[in-house]
Amino acid sequence: MGRPPASERKPYDVDTLANVAFQVFRKRGYDATSVDQIASAAGITKSSIYHHVAGKEELLDRGVTRALDRLFSILDEPGSCSGSYTGRISYIIERAVELELSAMNEVAVLLRLRGNTKVERRALERRKEFDRRVGQLVQSAIDDGEIRNDIDPLLATRLLFSMANWLTEWYDPSGELAPHDIARAITALGFDGLRGSDRSSDCTARHVEATAKSAPASATDQEVRLP
Repeated sequence: MGRPPASERKPYDVDTLANVAFQVFRKRGYDATSVDQIASAAGITKSSIYHHVAGKEELLDRGVTRALDRLFSILDEPGSCSGSYTGRISYIIERAVELELSAMNEVAVLLRLRGNTKVERRALERRKEFDRRVGQLVQSAIDDGEIRNDIDPLLATRLLFSMANWLTEWYDPSGELAPHDIARAITALGFDGLRGSDRSSDCTARHVEATAKSAPASATDQEVRLP
């Protein structure tokens, strides 16, 4: 299929070219993508790409910088700066989920970067800095007695955001789940776990007790093995 005639081609600037490039990066992988393939996806010539940028690395830089700038701006929003520390963390997670689902191509590519170029290493370092800043809030929540103190705050941060990061692999925008539903589920799992209500915990305890009473005990081993 050839390129559309000039009258039908969309006007491009660096940002719109980056949008096209990230669609291709996500599908083919950054390393495997050529400028020719980006030009073909955009319906323009390779020389037209070079009229705007020096190469695909500049498009990568444009897209990941754009996404990371939006991510860091969340930390300056009122919901991230006031209230309880767990409330701030929950807010950041919710806003990060919204961002990821509105910039799925950029986020998917960012998560797959391996640090092979200067642009990739800079992007990965900025993402680590974001984790460190959220980790400081987690540490403050620990110090304030809002959450448990037996898990490293940076590890907790990375585990929480790991649940959000893979949304780009399975989320269907046409499905029933809204971004706030996903964010609420992540914070519920992160702060409350899967144990559920006190009632379900009581039922579990009674089940264990009943099993213990009915299980045959050996002379050397009193351990109860649940089915």
